[in-house]
Parts: sequence; structure tokens; C-alpha cells
Amino acid sequence: MNKLYIGNVSAEASEEDLETIFERLKIPHSGPFLVKTGYAFVDCPDEKAANLAIERISGNEELFGKVLEVAISVPKSQRSCKMQIRNIPPHMQWEVLDGMLAQYGTVESCEQVNTDTETAVVNVRYAAKDQARLAMEKLNGSMMENFALKVSYIPDETAAAEGASGRGRRGFNARGTPRSGSPGQGARPKMQSDIPLRMLVPTQFVGAIIGKEGATIRNITKQTHSKIDIHRKENAGAAEKPITIHSTPEGCLNACMTIMEIMQKEAVDTKFTEAIPLKILAHNNFVGRLIGKEGRNLKKIEQDTGTKITISALLDLTVYNLERTITINGTLKESNKALEELMTKIMESYESDMAAMNLQSNLIPGLNLNALGLFPSGAPGMGPSMSGMPPHGAHGGSAYGGQPESETVHLFIPALAVGAIIGKQGQHIKQLSHFAGASIKIAPAEEKDSIQRVVIIIGTPEAQFKAQCRIFGKLKEENFFGPKEEVKLEAHIKVPSFAAGRVIGKGGKTVNELQNLTCAEVVVPRDQTPDENDQVIVKIIGHFFACQLAQRKIQEILAQVRRQQQPKPTSGGQPPQPRRK
Repeated sequence: MNKLYIGNVSAEASEEDLETIFERLKIPHSGPFLVKTGYAFVDCPDEKAANLAIERISGNEELFGKVLEVAISVPKSQRSCKMQIRNIPPHMQWEVLDGMLAQYGTVESCEQVNTDTETAVVNVRYAAKDQARLAMEKLNGSMMENFALKVSYIPDETAAAEGASGRGRRGFNARGTPRSGSPGQGARPKMQSDIPLRMLVPTQFVGAIIGKEGATIRNITKQTHSKIDIHRKENAGAAEKPITIHSTPEGCLNACMTIMEIMQKEAVDTKFTEAIPLKILAHNNFVGRLIGKEGRNLKKIEQDTGTKITISALLDLTVYNLERTITINGTLKESNKALEELMTKIMESYESDMAAMNLQSNLIPGLNLNALGLFPSGAPGMGPSMSGMPPHGAHGGSAYGGQPESETVHLFIPALAVGAIIGKQGQHIKQLSHFAGASIKIAPAEEKDSIQRVVIIIGTPEAQFKAQCRIFGKLKEENFFGPKEEVKLEAHIKVPSFAAGRVIGKGGKTVNELQNLTCAEVVVPRDQTPDENDQVIVKIIGHFFACQLAQRKIQEILAQVRRQQQPKPTSGGQPPQPRRK
């Protein structure tokens, strides 16, 4: 199916006008243009021609003062959870893309499509159609680093045949081979690894790896079908720089070895005499399993490959950098074999962790556990980073439907702990804000001798979880609570005054159930005067997980209230007629 939809067509445009554009750009079409009011359709002979039309015309060609939009035409019956996003900035980091996609729902897969274009193309599958529709509405035409994203559905060709009987959620392979290959190719690309390969290279070789005007890195990317990010701006003045490689396991290996070969050649040319070992970064969660009991796993890899492998000390870790450096000493061939075995072990550990996470997916409702950083994922620097998520709670990943939104929580801490939370010259609170993807501020003291201060946290449920977790942890680390004393804090969230009764429940039933379920104390103070936004305070007191579960449960109640308040559409779209007296 290679029918194209052409949108934003001027009322003055004719079939001949559109045909002229296609002929000028040398884009073949296999039938006449069907011009309607504001849009048109045309058939292309194959997928390559259809993709060429999208690439060259959509957002680039103007007709009678209107910029044309071109996408694959997908009937409503065949609109699925799958979509293709084109024109992604070539240097956009994957964790930024992942964070952007996660705003609209649960992403089940995101595969890069190999094309001849400078910009990137990915095929994305969401868990539900409404999530895909929301992403489509929000992302199509939106600007990313001066590139206008182009989003189109990937048709579910089984939908028309199944009709009304096929209303169940379909599996990934329900429609045979998906349209995820590069234009003109029939083969589907191999699945990209969920975990990128991270390596460290001496700073002096970064220029050689990039090459003149980026020619060398582009060549590596093309040959190995990889996306490679060189983090030149990280750790200014550091002797080594991280490189992140996204590809299939085979592509990661090939790209890594090519980079090692380039560095060795550059060392000879510049008379650099020191050895250049292969250094990779691995999340600390995996390292224990890499080493094995009494070091058996690591020793076996060394014996099998003839290499010497060392791993950086635990003391080098920080809360915000959870990666360990693995150094492999050996020839290129030996290092390649050792790297392959290490990557296999890491992937096994990752899959085991993901299985454990899926079992706990309903532990705290309303949270995207994938975004929490409890398990390592494809983010650089800090392992499972939220740095790709928009700061200051610009968008949230609400699990209860509707437009994603951020939340505001006031967390009460001992006044003496303010310095520890802020850190020297504000470094700790900045790191925490970056790590969590949230806005975090300390409110001014209400009174001179206040024994408590308020931390204002604004962000998504995932950002709230990460920020509050670190604050609870920091207070314990800094000994504001005794060694055997559990950290219990008070959190305030605001709810619409009309919803306060729903939180309390008839005769206090709901709030009692909340307290029994979460082990937190939940209080809705009586006789409150609503603020200027007609909101009242709900107090939550307890240890970290109790507070989190209570917050999520209350947000779930509020989401139900909001859904019930939405006006129900009337049949035929006509306003209800007043009754006759």
C-alpha cells in the first residue's frame, strides 16, 4: 500500500499543479491526483517513491502560499499503535528521543530505520492506539533543533480483514513483516540492542575519530548501521571522553573495533607510545554478575580470550554516576572476543532485570518503572538517566489517560538539613534536579526559628519518585535520623476542593483504606479555606514507599474525578434541545 495523503492543499490548487511539483522533483506516481477540499491523494508505484515524496515535499514545498504536508495515507480502520517518525536531528541523543516519546505513553519498541538521508528515521510502537494518536498529534510538525518532525502511521493491514471481530490488542507480528526496512529494501533490519555500548577513549583521539567535517564518524555509522554519540562536552578537561554506540550487538562490536583501529593508527602517526586498552562502561547493577562468585566469570573470559580485564573500584561511584569502567588489555582480536562475551553477559543480566521489573509493574500504579532508573537502560553518563526528559515538569507521563501533566509536591525536611540538600554552591540540588528531571526549590522560611523547611518539587510521577527518593536517602546519609530510625517525612499535595470528599470517602472509608494499604498517615484537614485556585491540602506522612504509594493512589482518585467531570458528547454532535414546558 503506497497511497499518499497530501495535506494543507490550497483551494486554488489543481491536479496539474500537484503533478508539476512531482515532475519537477522527479517523483514517480502511478495514478491521477484525487484533489479534495484542503487535501489530496495519489498512488506511488512503490515504497521507495512514496518515501521520496514525503522526504522532498512535506514541509519543503509551497503551493499558493501553503506549505504542503505529505504522509502515507492510512484509513481509520487500519490506524494502529505503530508510527514512523522522520526528519529527526542527526545528532539527537537517544535518551532525549526516548524521554520525548515516553511523554505520550508506554513505548513497546523503537527501531532505527537505515536510510540514505542525513536525518534519522525510527519506527515506534506504543502499547495502545490512543497513546499513538496522542503522540501523532503532538509530534507531527513539532520542531526539534530546527528540524520539523514528520510523523505518519504504519498501517495495520490486518485490521480491514479482521473487521469487528478483531478488536483485541494485536501482537507485534500480527501483520507479517512490518514496514520498517529502509526504502527500497525488503529485508527488515535486525533488532537494535536495548542497551547501547559505552566506551571511553583518550581525549586526544576524538578529533581523529570524528574526522574532517565529521567524515570519519559518518563513515563508521554508515558501515556498521550504528548511531554514535561522542560526548565531547562532558567532563571538560578530562583525559577521556565517553562514546555511546546504538546498534545491534554485531553493529556495536564492529563500530567499537573500527574506533579502536582508528586510535591505534593515529597513535602510530603521532608517535604516541602508551598502550591503548579497550575501555567500556557498564552499569554497576551488572558488574557483580559479570565478575561472578569468587571472580569465576571474569577469570573464564580472561582464559578464553587471552586478555587481562580490570574493573574500576566501587569507591569511584556516585549517586549520579552509576557506571564502572571495564578495561580490557590484549590485541584487537583478543579484545574483540572478550568484548563480545562481556556484552552477552550484560544482555543476559539486563533481560533478567527487565523480567523482574515486569513482575513488579503494578507495585506503584501510575509510574513508568522504565523511566525511573531502577534498572539500567540506554541512557549515557548516569546509566539510567532522566536527563533526556524535559526539566521543570513541563510534561508528565500520567498513566491515567488524558493530557500528560506534571505534579507539585511540598516535602517538609528538617531546617538544619537545608545545607545538605543544596550542597556547596548549590551543586547538590542542581545535580538532583538534573538527575530526576524535576524542578526542585527550597521555599523561604516562614518564621525565623522554623524547625522545618519546605522543598517544592515539580515534575512527572517518575521525576517525583526519583527526587523524593534521593532527598529521603540524603537525610539518612547525613545522620538527620538515627541509625535504627526510619526516615519519615510529611508531604503536601493540593487537590481541587470539590474532590476532597472523594479522597475522604463516605464516613472516612476511602482515607482509611488508603492508610491501611499504604502504611502512610493521610489527613485532609477539615474546615480548610480553599486557595485562589480553589484547592485544598492533603497531608501524607510516612516512609518513602508509603508516601509514594499514597501520592499515586490519590492522583488515581483525582484522575477518576476528572474523567467523570468531562462533558459527554451528544449524539450527532448537536447541542441538547431545551425541554418544552
